[in-house]
Amino acid sequence: MKKLVFVPVFLLLGIGLMNGQSKKNTPTQTTSQPQDKVEKKPEQTSSNVLLEHFVRKRAVASRWNDFDVVKDALYDMIIEDPANDSLIAQLAYIYYENQKYPSCVLICQDLLARNPKNVQALEMSAVSYENLSILDRSLQSYESLFLLTNNSSTLYKMAFLQYELKRYPESITNADILIAKPDADTLKVVFNDKDNKSKEYPVRVALLNLKGMVYKDQADKVNAKKFFEEALKIAPDFQPAKVNLDALK
Repeated sequence: MKKLVFVPVFLLLGIGLMNGQSKKNTPTQTTSQPQDKVEKKPEQTSSNVLLEHFVRKRAVASRWNDFDVVKDALYDMIIEDPANDSLIAQLAYIYYENQKYPSCVLICQDLLARNPKNVQALEMSAVSYENLSILDRSLQSYESLFLLTNNSSTLYKMAFLQYELKRYPESITNADILIAKPDADTLKVVFNDKDNKSKEYPVRVALLNLKGMVYKDQADKVNAKKFFEEALKIAPDFQPAKVNLDALK
């Protein structure tokens, strides 16, 4: 399956680390001691001091592009502030970015247990499961994500995963829903052309080819041929449709 250029929409949130810090007000000075007035700084607990240290550690490691230390600092920060979902999401993203998909999935599971509507966690888990070839779990994550975002790129992924899982009626239904959307001609996907170079095509072309593949797998050569030819009418150099059409002959 060729993949849509899928730019993750998750954006790492700001660290927001000091939300839980408690501060004591400066004691009020009595009028009987006007000459001895001294400003006192808010007292800090040892936990807050540690947290500030880990924040600085993470910042320095990020500046020097040392992701192992960034990861280590994030673990320290999470231990000090375990309720901070933003920190946990940042850790998941580091694993995702470095293709450590099992760890990313496990972290996302914890985030989703706290908040099933966490879009970042759903998106990272969907892609991670797909890269681990756990397609049914990937599809579940994409389905939950689509219910929250109504994103056409997500629906595209769903249709192709349903094809790979041989859930043909669902694949056809979602392909038709996406073909009927206004952005079916503006949303682009990337496939290799005849010279094996990446080229963008309207998503409609890929979906027509997908429908042809579904019918081909079901031994319906008439409908398969129809959809491959429709795809080629829009994009005559679309290699997947050419290859599939030739395979019918």
